[in-house]
Amino acid sequence: MGIVAGLDSSSAFTHIVVCDTDTGAVLRQGYAAHPVEAKATEVDPQAWLLSLGEAASGGVLEGVEAIGVSAQQHGLVPLDRQGNLVRPALLGNDRRAQASAADLIDGLGGRQAWAEAVGSVPQAAQAVAKLRWLARTEPENARHVAAVLQPHDWLVWQLLGRPARRTTDRGAASGTGYWSAGSGSYRPDLVELALGHQAALPEVLGPADTAGTTPEGLLISAGTGEIMAAAFGLGVAAGDAVVSLGASGSVMAVHHEALADPRGMITSFADATGMHLPVVHTSNAVRALRGTAEMLGLDGGPEELSELALKSTPGASGLVLLPYLEGERTPRLPHAAGTLSGLRRESMRPEHLARAAFEGMLCSLTDALDVLRDRGVEVRRVFLLGAAAELPAVRALAPAVFGTQVVVPQPEQYAALGAARQAAWALGVSRGTLDPRRPPAWRGAAAQVLEPGDEVAVGRAVRQQYAATRDQIHPGAFGDGDTV
Repeated sequence: MGIVAGLDSSSAFTHIVVCDTDTGAVLRQGYAAHPVEAKATEVDPQAWLLSLGEAASGGVLEGVEAIGVSAQQHGLVPLDRQGNLVRPALLGNDRRAQASAADLIDGLGGRQAWAEAVGSVPQAAQAVAKLRWLARTEPENARHVAAVLQPHDWLVWQLLGRPARRTTDRGAASGTGYWSAGSGSYRPDLVELALGHQAALPEVLGPADTAGTTPEGLLISAGTGEIMAAAFGLGVAAGDAVVSLGASGSVMAVHHEALADPRGMITSFADATGMHLPVVHTSNAVRALRGTAEMLGLDGGPEELSELALKSTPGASGLVLLPYLEGERTPRLPHAAGTLSGLRRESMRPEHLARAAFEGMLCSLTDALDVLRDRGVEVRRVFLLGAAAELPAVRALAPAVFGTQVVVPQPEQYAALGAARQAAWALGVSRGTLDPRRPPAWRGAAAQVLEPGDEVAVGRAVRQQYAATRDQIHPGAFGDGDTV
């Protein structure tokens, strides 16, 4: 038996879990908010260290033998030749690089060229687009950039005492836009295309590798990005998909190979185990529920909307809501608006509109699931994450609409747990007690399991009604060409 810790530095806080190496049982925890606004788009990384120190106070790390680090993704930490910050770190929620992302797409010859090169098409959040923005907007700063790290890379480097060797892992590297999950290698030419010159990039470690040992003797594992750490903490494996319900939505699944998608709907991440995590994003999820609740004058928001929706029947009396309120990424309809279809005298009732909002959100996410299924990704069960997963209407409708078993895990700090599990793996491998190809078998997340049962045919009919409306309003939306 041993003790390891997982550290998750998200956009707003640091959470530490200390776990038993054999079972994954949580022994103690630490928490601290970042001393910056959660919506900040750039920050001095020292704020992450201050938060880490506060979260680790009171003996939280006493007896710990190894630490894993998870951190917010898509941040950019630019360093000069001496390893000092060139400017504050740019965070993943910074949208200023949208035009730069479009420039990069054109600069390499289009979306398909990028998909083939690195498995994703540049987005504003990615490090490669931020480098381009830096070169165009702050050329003097850009000239001083000699090395590039992401938040998790920088934290590991700091914990190790800023050694000459800088590291990352497959998961974090796969989100940069200049490392290919398919080939397992960097594309330095894309860094030069974005920044205007080469920059040193961190060494990419394997899932069970060790980044180093602190002066105090603590082993530090490779670490990874927050998405990969959460998937590892949940214990998802081949055949599993994870649907996240936020204002926007995302669907990711474990797969044995990287998937290149010239349409740009799939982002080909690597996971924290040596497998792959293809991800499909939607621009609209819970925002469609909130908007509908406001339109109906429901002060109780999505919770009251859920109660109302369950008074309707499957198919919402023919009412269909295409929830493209902020445009849409899947399908690629950036300039679209939402559509309410099927209005008849009998369907014009509040409960039917409420039901149509839930069915529209879930059908849109099923479209995202189908993008993966159409590429050979097996989906036997769906893990449903986010506060909206607790809504009765979501739980009642999701298994039938998704057409598969739905697992609703209890709320936990899964990214921190995934980081701790990685630390236990690296520690075991370093001692010769664990196989570098097989992570420790920690117990899975406590969860409620929902079966579609006899409702599969009902869910299929709802999906068909939704798809017919989508294809009528946006013909060819899921075709090979670009739809605007």
